[in-house]
Amino acid sequence: MLSHWIAGARPRTLGAAAAAVVVGTAAGATEGTVVWWRALLALVVAVGIQIGTNYANDYSDGKRGADAKRSGPVRLVASGLASPTAVKRAAIVSFAIAAAAGAVLAIIVNPLLFLFGGACILAGWFYTGGPRPYGYMGLGELFVFIFFGVAAVCGTAYVVTSRLDLVALLASLPVGLLATALLVVNNLRDIDTDASSGKRTLAVMLGERLTRSFYVGCVIAAFLLVIPLWPYRHWALLSLLALVVAIVPLRQVAKAFDGIDGRNRELIKALGATGALQMAFALLLAVGLVI
Repeated sequence: MLSHWIAGARPRTLGAAAAAVVVGTAAGATEGTVVWWRALLALVVAVGIQIGTNYANDYSDGKRGADAKRSGPVRLVASGLASPTAVKRAAIVSFAIAAAAGAVLAIIVNPLLFLFGGACILAGWFYTGGPRPYGYMGLGELFVFIFFGVAAVCGTAYVVTSRLDLVALLASLPVGLLATALLVVNNLRDIDTDASSGKRTLAVMLGERLTRSFYVGCVIAAFLLVIPLWPYRHWALLSLLALVVAIVPLRQVAKAFDGIDGRNRELIKALGATGALQMAFALLLAVGLVI
């Protein structure tokens, strides 16, 4: 059913891709004239890679049996709702759509973007795919920070204006940290099933207590890293208003859990609340950058 495929694409995670493009476009607008159709193509690239990564993760984890007892969003392969071949095909199609949009940008803006886009797609596939997936070695958070923060924001800023500056780089850091926080709370929710299936995420390595602290650190650091933007764009501090939105997920992650089921319920809520925080922060930062 279509609803299963939509759920398998994990729509709550797509805010990470959209947030990066929104902030990157706004950062580009501060230094030049934005070519809006390029921004739309950049959004297709980012969302396509995110969906492709989600399906690829579903396929690879399902084949390994890592999703057999996992809570949270539906897993197509593990639940038997779709065959591994079909999910793999969906991942490839999503990556292909992103690649096609990226190819247009590379041809128009700079051929080096072919390498940039290729690296992003490979990072999405090898998160849980291949013989040595980096997501199983505690490196998922680092790659999310790089590709859904620095690379996505700076890449968008570059393609929409054909130039790149310090404002885009500084703006990419808090965006990357909030994208990282989204993965941290996801892995915290799955810490027991990941450990039992041999998936050594950073949460498994750190343990529940330190992972909760790491999440709080990512969120707080994201707000602190807005401050270096002040000398260049005073209104960037408008994004600090999103602290109001941050209260809910911070409480949900930091609170004591009533058993595994209680923890999972709270963290599923925290996942959605973190996505909402991400979008609120990105929109406020974008407005602040263009004022």
